[in-house]
Amino acid sequence: MTSRRFIADEYSADRAALIGEHADHLVRVLRVRIGQEFDIAAGSTVRRGKIVSVNGGRVEFDLGEEISAQALTEIILVLSIFKFDRMEWAIEKCTELGVARILPTIARRTDAHLAAASAKRVERWQRIVRQASEQSRRANPPQIAAPAQLSEILNLQSALRIVLSESEDQTLLRDAVTSNAAGGVLLAIGPEGGWAAEELQSFQQAGWTSASLGNTILRAETAAIAATAIVSSALFSL
Repeated sequence: MTSRRFIADEYSADRAALIGEHADHLVRVLRVRIGQEFDIAAGSTVRRGKIVSVNGGRVEFDLGEEISAQALTEIILVLSIFKFDRMEWAIEKCTELGVARILPTIARRTDAHLAAASAKRVERWQRIVRQASEQSRRANPPQIAAPAQLSEILNLQSALRIVLSESEDQTLLRDAVTSNAAGGVLLAIGPEGGWAAEELQSFQQAGWTSASLGNTILRAETAAIAATAIVSSALFSL
């Protein structure tokens, strides 16, 4: 049976701990006991952890043998801000698919109220990626940056930079992932309504590759998940 995996809040040498709400989940929901074992992600490694102390909002582990952890796909997801419930679903699923970083981005068609409120959502997004990482047995959750303007994103560097565009009619996303993508991919997903024409022009001027998911028009969250899955699969096969 596959062991449950948790990401340590604190760790040093051969000890680790879950604290606060993470410890509460183990105590109240899983009803853990001293001596039980789980996989514990501590920094860049995953180790077998045995519970040695359950005390209020703190569960401590002795760390044993190291367990091999699946390497992250080198995908940095530029995710335009859209309706929070749908965006959070995309964040959760793209975390499960293995993205390394998520960059929430304010696009021209991002609703002004959502843009203004987005900075206050970062802590919630961090909780979502932690839970999704534990569920999908990742060693580390993806980093989530504070919301940024598109102008701050355009000149970020990666081996391959792809912007998903509804107006692209020649290059499919699966064909845009070339051999140099093994060095990492920046993948940009537009908001509800898509990228504005001047934004697509800015991507082109900055050297990004434009790609499409085909003729079907997808919701922003569906496009993010589908595109991440396609790029992740393509990277795996390189």
